[in-house]
Amino acid sequence: MFSEFALHHAWLIPLLPAIAFLFVGLGVRKCWRLSAAVAITMSTASFALALGIAQAVLNLNITVETPFVQRISWMSIPGLHIDMGVLIDPLTAMMLFVVTLVSLLVQIYSVGYMHGDNGFGRFFAYLSLFAASMLGLVIAVNFVQLFVFWELVGLCSYLLIGYYFHKISAREAAKKAFITTRVGDFGLLLGILLLQITFGTLDFVSLREMLPGYIAVYGTAFLTVVALLLFVGPIGKSGQFPLHVWLPDAMEGPTPVSALIHAATMVVAGVYLIARAYFLFSQLPFVMDVIAWLGAFTAFFAASIAFTQREIKRILAYSTVSQLGYMMLALGVGSLTASMFHLMTHAFFKALLFLGAGAVMHALHDEADIFKMGGLRKKLPVTFATMTIGVLAISGLPPFAGFFSKDEILAAAAAVSTPLYLLATLTAFMTAFYMFRLLFVTFFGEARNEHTPHEAPFSMKLPLIVLATLAVVSGLFGHLFGFGDWVRFGSPHHGGIDYTIAGTSIILSLLAMYLAWNIYVAKRWSADAISEKFGCLYDWSFHKYYIDEFYAILTKYFVDGIGKILYLIDIYIVDGIVNALARFTGMFSNLLSRGQTGQVQQYAAVFFCGVIALLAFSLFYAYKMLALMRAGGAF
Repeated sequence: MFSEFALHHAWLIPLLPAIAFLFVGLGVRKCWRLSAAVAITMSTASFALALGIAQAVLNLNITVETPFVQRISWMSIPGLHIDMGVLIDPLTAMMLFVVTLVSLLVQIYSVGYMHGDNGFGRFFAYLSLFAASMLGLVIAVNFVQLFVFWELVGLCSYLLIGYYFHKISAREAAKKAFITTRVGDFGLLLGILLLQITFGTLDFVSLREMLPGYIAVYGTAFLTVVALLLFVGPIGKSGQFPLHVWLPDAMEGPTPVSALIHAATMVVAGVYLIARAYFLFSQLPFVMDVIAWLGAFTAFFAASIAFTQREIKRILAYSTVSQLGYMMLALGVGSLTASMFHLMTHAFFKALLFLGAGAVMHALHDEADIFKMGGLRKKLPVTFATMTIGVLAISGLPPFAGFFSKDEILAAAAAVSTPLYLLATLTAFMTAFYMFRLLFVTFFGEARNEHTPHEAPFSMKLPLIVLATLAVVSGLFGHLFGFGDWVRFGSPHHGGIDYTIAGTSIILSLLAMYLAWNIYVAKRWSADAISEKFGCLYDWSFHKYYIDEFYAILTKYFVDGIGKILYLIDIYIVDGIVNALARFTGMFSNLLSRGQTGQVQQYAAVFFCGVIALLAFSLFYAYKMLALMRAGGAF
């Protein structure tokens, strides 16, 4: 059966895009048609294998408790043995399906979006490597394998964010993303090393089996430190406060890159890591509280910034940060199912929104300011219809996907903490408002751009239609067919709808839509007057609370200041001591060198004088000894 073949050959899923990267990058990148064909073909094959694995998980009753594992020895030295391999369970199957599908659709979309670009082949090579890296991370059997692909994902984000390397802004954004996420990766690496020192293994299955015994003997104090260090990695990768600053600047890359980063690859890697190691995090109440509260704050904080942004992709970027906060909140309150359910639905509607934004910008010659758009509803009907579905989904209105997954998060939060629930509900209202603001300003009213817009080509419209369909049905499908029966931690999670929570969120979303319509379409209330009324709050939001400026000052006066101090210490103390020793050695050697002329005659004369002096000393010494012996009566 194909499903069993896919299960036993799951290693092909990341390998095929990696082969595409090598073939396109080293061979045919100058032939744009062949580059796209190779990349899309390999991604299609990976997607087919992912479907086979999903079928195998269902048919063969592969569960969280009984995963399918393949291992081969990678490194074996005294005291350290590391395997590489494949771990397949329902969580892996879901992630493989999402990553391969979104990557495939992004590549198809890119054929039209990147048409005519001089680096077309290079772009598809990078996309293939990005997909391969994320897929390798998903199937990892231990922390070392996960960390290797984790770093490859970071490299790919650097390459793709800085794809337009001739632009200073793109180069700076790529460096910002790479350096900021390295801060988080340092903490993750420390946590991994402590796990290896403590348990002698980094294998996920082995750690899960050893953990209860360790906690029974030693408690959870040390593991709390380890888990917090591990969590620093997802803070950077998944754009949690305060390491979120790289994510909005990642918009400098081409729009398909934004869709891939925000929907299916880099930013969800951190959420996936916590889910994969949930056997550790779930045992540590303090760490769970930190994850929940930081996630809730990040969700609210990013939503408050998106309120006032003008660039279409930047609004969506802060929306991603906010939605990632929701996923972290769900993990922190103990609902892995709700988090992963929202990760899946978010991947579909966020990829849809970014690709729709790309279609709008493509039609308006890269115009990004929504207040310079307007009136596109009839001129871009497919883009308008699909983006409307995406906005309805992220706003949590039924029957769209976001309604089911977001309400599971709200219900999970309400069951644990009323303050967390209220903060998450307020964030849901804010999300609906700024997303309808984006939709209404962009597609309604009068045209505010001099360009004549045109609908996207078929290669760009097809992924929009597929993703719009998924944004409609995926939430309902997951709700009806038991997403929580498979993707879970502990006992199966039968997520029902809490009608009080659902009704409240629906009313708030409709209220947000009503307010946005009256401000930006009906113009019953003036947006400028409202912004002036909020004064400094509006300015803080628009300037992203000056977090970037704070980091710039911190870098200039603290990091650079410490660098200058260390430079002076190096020059005047470290180098001073070394140079002083060198000068002393030089002076002493110069003094000795004056006795060296290189003339054999002089050396012979000195040697002869030395012999004479030695003989004279010997005779004098012998004479003194004889005198002493006579004085003592020896003779």
